[in-house]
Amino acid sequence: MKLNSLYIALLASITANAHANSTDLERIEVKGSYFNDYKVDNANGAMRTSASLLETAQSVTVITDTIISEQLATTLGEVLTNDASLTAGSQQRNREVFNLRGFELSSSTGYLRDGHQHWSHYQQPIEILQQVEVIKGPSSILYGQSGPGGLVNMVTKKPTAQTLFNASADVDQHGSTRFMVDAAGALTESEDLRARGILVKQDVDYWREYQNGENRERDRFLGALVVDYDISDNALVRVHYDRTDDEAGLDTGAWIDDNANVIGSDKTIRDMSWAFTDITVENLGVDLEVFLTDNWQAKLGYNEQTFERQRFESAPRMPNGFAEGDSYESRPYDRFDDWQFKTAFIDFIGEFETADIQHQLLVGANSLDYYYGQLRTALPKEEYLYYSAGQDEPSRPSISYKTDDTISETEYDYYGIYVQDLISFSPEWQLSLGGRYDKQTREGQNNESFVPKVGVLYHPNASATIYASYSEGFEPQNETITDETDINFGMEIDAVTSEQRELGIKWQLLDDRLLLSGAVFDISKNGTLVTEDLEAPIGSVTTETNQVGEQRHKGFEIAAQGAATDRLFVMASTMYLDANYERANEELQGKRPVDAPKWSASLWTRYELNDAIAFNAGAFYEGERFADSDNTITKDAYTRVDVGATYKFNLSNTDINLRLNIENLFDKSYLGGGGTNNVTVGEGTNLRLAAQFSF
Repeated sequence: MKLNSLYIALLASITANAHANSTDLERIEVKGSYFNDYKVDNANGAMRTSASLLETAQSVTVITDTIISEQLATTLGEVLTNDASLTAGSQQRNREVFNLRGFELSSSTGYLRDGHQHWSHYQQPIEILQQVEVIKGPSSILYGQSGPGGLVNMVTKKPTAQTLFNASADVDQHGSTRFMVDAAGALTESEDLRARGILVKQDVDYWREYQNGENRERDRFLGALVVDYDISDNALVRVHYDRTDDEAGLDTGAWIDDNANVIGSDKTIRDMSWAFTDITVENLGVDLEVFLTDNWQAKLGYNEQTFERQRFESAPRMPNGFAEGDSYESRPYDRFDDWQFKTAFIDFIGEFETADIQHQLLVGANSLDYYYGQLRTALPKEEYLYYSAGQDEPSRPSISYKTDDTISETEYDYYGIYVQDLISFSPEWQLSLGGRYDKQTREGQNNESFVPKVGVLYHPNASATIYASYSEGFEPQNETITDETDINFGMEIDAVTSEQRELGIKWQLLDDRLLLSGAVFDISKNGTLVTEDLEAPIGSVTTETNQVGEQRHKGFEIAAQGAATDRLFVMASTMYLDANYERANEELQGKRPVDAPKWSASLWTRYELNDAIAFNAGAFYEGERFADSDNTITKDAYTRVDVGATYKFNLSNTDINLRLNIENLFDKSYLGGGGTNNVTVGEGTNLRLAAQFSF
């Protein structure tokens, strides 16, 4: 409560300053869009330094807040559709799953916020984001445990010395609403103390409905506050806090048959109307930046993330051969989850010269203190619920996680030290070298790894880069083989490793306003478990499990981002992906992973008719994908077309932007991510209206 009170007081102060200063500031009117708000030259998370994208031997996509705002995006999934290398997985239980270059991003290791590892088991509060960086390929050298596909780094908005006060409201055809206030400015006359506060209230009415006729709903509140203080001319300290409260009815997805047809209506939710999830997430942290000399700086950061969730499940089970009207079983339970992520890092960054060779050196260390606890109470088996269409919905069982007198807990710590050097031999040639030692400690089990990274960059001119790189990643498994009928029962499972080889080009055209890029990649994931039957069983021991599995993803990407003319802006990408299990259990051998299309593409554009009116158009394509690991059920390819228009004008010294967006203009029926019993059904044509005010 004290933090909330402090937040409200500071936000009120910023707001008051905004109104007080609005009449004193000279108004400068800019004709035309000379500012390229689709293109960014740096990605903070890719190198952890100020190196530009042209100096980064890795494929990186940056999605700006301008695009997020134009699309009226409300979820991270809507933002990430702008990069074809990302495809959606299941969206069940009010969270989103993504695949990057065909590999699923883990909630614990696949996401960063401002360079901190971020627990992402919920829908991210995108209203606080300045940009989203998609860092492709294994990135363990800088961040430790991470998957082979890459990372998503969410960069948050920061305080500004210039006073700003923005307010917005949007609504869709179902009656969903979202209201937001974003205020920033200096709190002192000397501008050494600055703050930014954001408030969001969202109420969602979903288009899918429960079988008793009730609509699924969501209620979300977000509050965020960032305060900057200049300790001196060479040092800055930043304190941040944000809280998300998010309660929603559950929708674990639609059920499809062997021909990938939705069973029953597209609108039908199989969960009961009383099933829900209630999430509270808080982040509190501090960052310090100090310039030690003209060429050396130190950065320190700490963040404490608390994630608490109650989930009351009806847990519907899809029977084999299910047809609409058949009875199905529900196994209700109530559970409480408590995740705690404590992250810290320290970086030293220096630029110096040795023997006419330039160096940009990074030396750092980071750590994670992880805790997870769960309480769970389930309905006894003999009281399971059975339901079929047309019946009255069963009442909510009187069970509560609070009656659980045991707690399931997991704890571990990991830390790593890393070194990276960007060596410039000449204006044409650069070499990026790095390595990391990482250790994870857990009771009864430890994991240690060393991963290297190397990249060679050639710049034929100041606006182009050709690069080749090699990088590795690792994912600790924290478990043993638990099957007592296996000859390796009790064997500790080592970290799963990955490696990537990438060849790419980046080329800035039209006076560096448009960035074209392309990359060819080959990623292998090694060390997954493979179980085989013993030729000669030994008593009750019938199988042998070893870490010899391999999954290989090869392909290429092409992208364009920036301004094609003074009034036409574009963000476009396409990916071809050849993904297979090359050595795996018999049921997976040679198969393609679920939700990994061979082809995917995305396009978003803005054309400014004049200084007041602009139009947007976008198209998002996903090729055929498998809905099951046996590769017998295929979801059809689809293209969704979105359009929008905006009208800007000034009224009483207030800039007003009115926006209309139409999603799925041609009412295309399609299936999104997810498998046979949790697939996301694409929504039909949906209208969104928004009004944005800048004071």
